[in-house]
Amino acid sequence: MSDTGKFPVEKTDEQWRTELTREQYDVLRKHGTERPRSSPLDREKRDGTFQCAGCGQVLFEARTKFDSGTGWPSFFNPMPGALTEHVDNAHGMRRVEVRSASSGIHLGHVFDDGPKPSGKRYCINGNVLKFVPDEVGK
Repeated sequence: MSDTGKFPVEKTDEQWRTELTREQYDVLRKHGTERPRSSPLDREKRDGTFQCAGCGQVLFEARTKFDSGTGWPSFFNPMPGALTEHVDNAHGMRRVEVRSASSGIHLGHVFDDGPKPSGKRYCINGNVLKFVPDEVGK
């Protein structure tokens, strides 16, 4: 977010509702959570990048993805400047929420139980991600 409190990608709530599926809207705009193991991106293993389905921000490289066993796509390192972190005290627990730095929309949470080198586990709702595979023959 910029110093003015504005984001590079800003849309009205009606625009978000029109552009997103109901499930995406629930997660991105209402801080919902998809059911574990419901996203095929949890099993995605190709090279490429994961982008925010709402605003297009490139969030993670596929090489930073790992199988956390949680049922949600998990990563150990985001792209530089792609995410912002916010304290989340909902549901009677303290967690760290991650949002797209480009639009401020909710993506998931980060935990301190990930693999080296970062020790972080960015647990992201798969239905709000778009996978873009690397070009063949690159």
